[in-house]
Amino acid sequence: MNIFAAFEARIDEALETLTRAGTLPEGLDRARVVVEPPRDPSHGDLATNAALVLAKEARTNPKALAEALAAELRTDPRVTEASVAGPGFINLRLDPSVHAEVVRAALREGEAYGRGAKAPGGVNVEYVSANPTGPMHVGHGRGAVFGDALANLLVAAGRDVTREYYINDAGAQVDVLARSAFLRYREALGEAVTIPEGLYPGDYLKPVGRALAEAHGTALLDRPEAEWLPLVRDVAIDRMMDRIREDLAALGIRHDVFFSERTLQGGGNGGAVAALIDDLRAKGLVYEGRLPPPKGQLPEDWEDREQTLFRATAFGDDIDRPLLKSDGTYTYFASDIAYHRSKIERGAVELIDVLGADHGGYVKRMQAAVKAVSDGRAVLDVKLCQLVRLLRGGEPVKMSKRAGEFVTLREVIDEVGRDPVRFMMLYRKNDATLDFDLAKVVEQSKDNPVFYVQYAHARAASVFRQAREAFPDLDLSPQALAAADLSGLTDPGEVEMMRLIAQVPRVIEAAAAAHEPHRLAFHLYELASAFHSFWNKGKDLPQLRFVNQTDRLSTQARLALVGALKGVLAANLGILGVTAPDEMR
Repeated sequence: MNIFAAFEARIDEALETLTRAGTLPEGLDRARVVVEPPRDPSHGDLATNAALVLAKEARTNPKALAEALAAELRTDPRVTEASVAGPGFINLRLDPSVHAEVVRAALREGEAYGRGAKAPGGVNVEYVSANPTGPMHVGHGRGAVFGDALANLLVAAGRDVTREYYINDAGAQVDVLARSAFLRYREALGEAVTIPEGLYPGDYLKPVGRALAEAHGTALLDRPEAEWLPLVRDVAIDRMMDRIREDLAALGIRHDVFFSERTLQGGGNGGAVAALIDDLRAKGLVYEGRLPPPKGQLPEDWEDREQTLFRATAFGDDIDRPLLKSDGTYTYFASDIAYHRSKIERGAVELIDVLGADHGGYVKRMQAAVKAVSDGRAVLDVKLCQLVRLLRGGEPVKMSKRAGEFVTLREVIDEVGRDPVRFMMLYRKNDATLDFDLAKVVEQSKDNPVFYVQYAHARAASVFRQAREAFPDLDLSPQALAAADLSGLTDPGEVEMMRLIAQVPRVIEAAAAAHEPHRLAFHLYELASAFHSFWNKGKDLPQLRFVNQTDRLSTQARLALVGALKGVLAANLGILGVTAPDEMR
């Protein structure tokens, strides 16, 4: 049950009535009409901008239109008050029976409550895609959690989602990995080695070296680099990807597809990248030309030469982009275009790339490329995840000895657990820097959001344990509670919980549309806060306690409310990938 969708339909009916009466002209564009919670809950339960967004096209005064629309809405038995505010907003206050029906729906529908209807069109969410050159750090973890929760959120909103990881297994960085692993191979054979600058120094490559030594003995030592490098590179990439998968599994993160960059350049005639360039050239989107020098200080690799360029400016980019390097190999951008075309060919019409904040310059060029290769049928949204500052009691955490340059993601998971990592990574908008304090995320206090929300679920579970002791014969199944008399749920604290439960479908829909899972985390905290607040009121006012041994009817009604709230918390913590415990120590 989505009361926001229901009242969008009701407002559409009211606008039709005004159109038939001649108050409004035919053919108005109603796409921007929305129903949402008012910013101030004291103004009502719902608010709509219908009069504001339609008045200009209708050539009428927005406040006058709002008054006419409000008068029409007052005829709805579910509406107890329709008032006009400001320049033409309409606030609606609903009959308590509407909120009671929301509680019943949440109980009856269980995990399905708030979920959207199946929507057409595939969505490809690419996230993590960390280079397989070492263990993942905490920054990778933020993108991993964000992408996974966003994929879950889109599924909850009714979308068909593919979760994808792009393996950067081509290019210079994996050759550096192979040379680094080869040194560890020599070390495993008993040689004293020094890791020179430019190679990867972390101890994480020692197991790769030992595996190579066990498999090949000393046989690789006498081979030239051209012979051993491909073999060592493949072994090192496989071992690094195994480790990355293990770290992701520790966070409860999975992918449907692991896509290899090397496959784009394999096969006959240069592979998918060469085919892409040929196709773009046939469309007149590739040409030979010179680029103006970048503004400011010239980068070291800047070359003033004729290049093979993609007409990115024809699709909104600032400059055209090179597809070939001076040595004739493909640029990363060329491979990226071919990769995104592969996503589209596999059925995606909406592409979402979750990247680190240092990829900001990537956005316009890839959006231009996706427009070009899809003929405008597909869209790309790039979500940039800002840095994570790792703290302990407010002080920066020192580097990891094992990784060499950073604290690994796995070290953080092992110390504080999966749930705090996931929830706190989502409790701040992705494009804002995140301070992750290892001490604070395990505190049992209101100031620790993950504890506060999980504790609400545990408290709700304890209410049912109390009820079973107080009323052993009471049917506590969701179906039975949905049939209870809920007319007594009139305390402002009870109404607030029902109001927040009613908003869940709207929050899921809006968060999925905006690609912002933090909205759901915020809403769960707000719902938990309302529950804890009412719990505390019951300590001082026995008549407000959830379980009242002298009042079976009020107990049933409040158990229905607690059951709905508990189900909503569990289901939506699940979207975030966080557990909903029945007990907490």
